[in-house]
Amino acid sequence: MVKIGVIGGGKWGQNHLKDLSRMSSCRLIALADSDETKKSLAEKYSILHFSNYKDMLPHVDAVTIVTPTTTHYEIAKHCLEQGKHVLVEKPLCFEEDKSNELVNLAKQKRLLLSVGYVFRFNPLVKRLKELLPEIGPIQYISGRYIHSSVPPRKDSGVVFNLGVHLIDTLNYVLSHQPKSIYCKNINNLSPMNEDSAMIQLDYGNFLATIETSCCHPLKKRDLWIIATKEKIYLDLLDQIMIRYPLLVSEEKTVSKEPIRDPVIEKGSPLFEELWHFCTICNDKMTGKEVQNESEENILTTKLCNLALQSAQENRIINLKLD
Repeated sequence: MVKIGVIGGGKWGQNHLKDLSRMSSCRLIALADSDETKKSLAEKYSILHFSNYKDMLPHVDAVTIVTPTTTHYEIAKHCLEQGKHVLVEKPLCFEEDKSNELVNLAKQKRLLLSVGYVFRFNPLVKRLKELLPEIGPIQYISGRYIHSSVPPRKDSGVVFNLGVHLIDTLNYVLSHQPKSIYCKNINNLSPMNEDSAMIQLDYGNFLATIETSCCHPLKKRDLWIIATKEKIYLDLLDQIMIRYPLLVSEEKTVSKEPIRDPVIEKGSPLFEELWHFCTICNDKMTGKEVQNESEENILTTKLCNLALQSAQENRIINLKLD
């Protein structure tokens, strides 16, 4: 059974500890955090505490990295070099070249490198991926990741902090990549980090628009998928999907009563994400062939950087994606 440690005991790191401590697929061994007050957190789970994450590594097979994004590259690289499987919270890195380096290092070491895009484990997103072939060609998509309930992060603006989730969700559920990207953002709160942004992704036959803000009075994480046969609304927070059978043409409109999708069972996406990571670590350690999932996440980093470039240069950027 994989022995796992958590690097970072902040709010989200505490969520990692809580879920990992309940899993039968791993042994939670330790917490690494330079804040000495976090010893009490380790004591709560009857695990070891290390002030330096490097001292923890001989005791574990795998780590989850729950630290500011600016530290991800250095920590993840060292953990991989020491032969540890790694799950790092999103985004992997701000820079595409550093993300590529980590992915290649994991390949060379035959180690797992996963990125914590938790929405991939939201049951609504999995259900949407199943439904897309049935609802007809997509006409457009709109999504929101907005709130004002917590102070804005200091290490990134809303594109990398909030919009990254919906961009990755689209990368996950759609069968092809966008052809161009355009972004406008606002820096009302900080000259360094944008606090609101509108991102438009052009897929050729349809557009996807993403609204992100840490200044909005509502807390919403939702998506509309407008397709020819159905219009689908996803409330990603409350995990509710409403399907609207609606056909619109120049001659007539044919509609039926909207229905709440009965297939959805509310889940715990973070728990499912961590369970999946522990499972593939166990599989890898017993010699099974496991797909390394980090490579596809490089596209999300690329799109976020291109969105910021688009906003800075005030132009549409055509994508040349490998």
